[in-house]
Amino acid sequence: MAATHKPSVKIGAGAVVCVEAEIKGDVTIGPRTVIHPKARIVAEGGPIVIGESNLIEEQALIINPKSDDKDNRESNTMTIGSHNVFEVGCRCEAMRVGSNNIVEARALVGRNTELSNGCIIGAACDVTSHEVLPENTVIFGGNCNRRVQAERPPPQTLQLDFLMKILPNYHHLKKATRPKHVDK
Repeated sequence: MAATHKPSVKIGAGAVVCVEAEIKGDVTIGPRTVIHPKARIVAEGGPIVIGESNLIEEQALIINPKSDDKDNRESNTMTIGSHNVFEVGCRCEAMRVGSNNIVEARALVGRNTELSNGCIIGAACDVTSHEVLPENTVIFGGNCNRRVQAERPPPQTLQLDFLMKILPNYHHLKKATRPKHVDK
């Protein structure tokens, strides 16, 4: 009889993950990450690893969908760096997201697009091209225009600190997972 793999959710120390958030599959959430109620993180096609100090707002969907590509099975881990913001109602399927990126409200980042660092995907913009976006790329407007900004967007540390204090007053939280210690 083959052993079945039980999906697991690992939550880093200091992360604030609301119970109302939907988290399915193998998901690792880094320290100081805030996940709002009604956010969805779905690891169907492989694990999702989320770095530290990320902000994932209501109705944001981060999904690693099942892939029909049989040659691409070994690289099916979705990796998200640190200090990223996923705003209300956005959808991210990108297998690689660097750090200091912002995916604004109702924006879509497709599976074949990779965000480097410091990118901003504007509200309601769809980016589904097969490319790695250069650092500090901004996609904006109804026609998804592009430009490169001089600096990265500032990290949302003040907002994260505020939410880490306020959300526990109004929502039940999932507990951080403790590392298993091996006795010698």
